[in-house]
Amino acid sequence: MKKSVLNIENLTFGYTQKKLIYTDFDLEIKKGEIKSLVGSSGSGKSTLFELITNNLKPQKGIITSQKISSIYQDPYSSFHPTYSILEQMNDITNDLNELPFLLEKFSLDLMILKKKPHQLSGGQLQRCSIIRAILMKPDLLLADEPTSALDNTIALDVMKVLITFIDRFGILLITHDKNLAKWCSNEIINIEDNTIIYKE
Repeated sequence: MKKSVLNIENLTFGYTQKKLIYTDFDLEIKKGEIKSLVGSSGSGKSTLFELITNNLKPQKGIITSQKISSIYQDPYSSFHPTYSILEQMNDITNDLNELPFLLEKFSLDLMILKKKPHQLSGGQLQRCSIIRAILMKPDLLLADEPTSALDNTIALDVMKVLITFIDRFGILLITHDKNLAKWCSNEIINIEDNTIIYKE
């Protein structure tokens, strides 16, 4: 029996009382599962991540989660500009034994660790962001458009590598790419009307 890493029950939330984004929304993710959220811009996909990470409070409902790490759409906003990549990896864990293996898996050179974020391409830094998230040893990985900084071929390769670690955690993925979502997900949820549009 795989353990639940995220459980949302009867979530109701809106920035105003008159316009609710979520009404009695339910979601469960277990370790080893990938569930994707799709919907137009402004439909509340990123808002859900803010609720899960407790940056926003629901009007009603319960959200319980295990240890979380996140991958953001813009990697430059999630790294400090004046510290090296290695220093920022050290900030989140004392155990970097797996780092050389992860760099190789994501096709990055060890020399990249000495560089600062602005010295990397968006694609390189996003892969560093994914590695950092894995090094945090999460139970739940929140991935907000994690391949948007990559071209299509590299994006697919990166997702293939990320999925090889799926036995370690569950993934909640935000994406506009429905083909990518269908390729990698156990379930796809249309956030705008809370319907399951794909399920294995």
